[in-house]
Amino acid sequence: MDFKGRDVVSIRDFSKKEIEYILDCGEKMIPYAKGEKISDALQNKILSTLFFEPSTRTFLSFTSAMERLGGSVLGFSEMSGSSVVKGETLADTIKMAECYSDIIVLRHNREGAARMAAEMSEKPVLNAGDGAGQHPTQTLLDLMTIKLERKKIAGTHVALVGDLKYGRTVHSLSYALALFGAKLTFVSPPSLSMPPEFLVELQEMKADITQTHFLEDAIGKADVLYMTRIQKERFPDPTEFNKVVGLYKVDMNVLSKGKSSLIIMHPLPRVTEIASEVDNTKHALYFKQAFYGVPLRMALLALVSGVPMEEFK
Repeated sequence: MDFKGRDVVSIRDFSKKEIEYILDCGEKMIPYAKGEKISDALQNKILSTLFFEPSTRTFLSFTSAMERLGGSVLGFSEMSGSSVVKGETLADTIKMAECYSDIIVLRHNREGAARMAAEMSEKPVLNAGDGAGQHPTQTLLDLMTIKLERKKIAGTHVALVGDLKYGRTVHSLSYALALFGAKLTFVSPPSLSMPPEFLVELQEMKADITQTHFLEDAIGKADVLYMTRIQKERFPDPTEFNKVVGLYKVDMNVLSKGKSSLIIMHPLPRVTEIASEVDNTKHALYFKQAFYGVPLRMALLALVSGVPMEEFK
């Protein structure tokens, strides 16, 4: 498949067959991500990381991915490190990055920013999260985690828990899981339920969906428990945040009610929704999940650069 020069703005821009290919390429990159194999496939290529919102895992994993492939990285990890504070527009920032680099990774607090950047740039733009909109590379690494750890995605029962209204991760992921035939249970307080437009889309896809406000309703049936943080920064009214923060928490007592094969995922950062005592159990996959971001993003960087996958033995 030819991905050279393609943008990665939304998971909806890719067919199921294309997603499967990306996941296969990501799996092939694992020994390179671990440093067990060496590649200079992107030598002399430069990646611009334009992060207008704070990030740890996405920023570091893209940096690691590019450097593992022999490339270089420039950019900023917070808005204060850019000329936006002087009044520069996003359009001008993108044009400057296009002059200095071969690929652009953009994280922005405004939904639709990545799509706009892709339309104005001749260089590939990878969306690292845009407001409450999309986070396609997180979705791809989540799919890769489920595929490798569960051996399949189709038929897997995934419970998505927490902030389903503002959580861009679950917006992208629920669509992709439905595309692959997973069963979905949405667990959230009424004020943070999955937006109607996403529910309509999933229903049109004939997705198997259940909704509940109680974690206890889902924990015993789920194969994958996908926890999310209640995002204070997305709430226009702090009092509304205070009503729902800490509502869901996985500890050893809750975990005892789940399947012995249950795996727990989280896009991170976590706050109070997973107790630290869970970290050392066989169910905790969130740190391994974060690692999978490196080989998955290595695959994407290589693909949009036109590097033949045959180079990676």
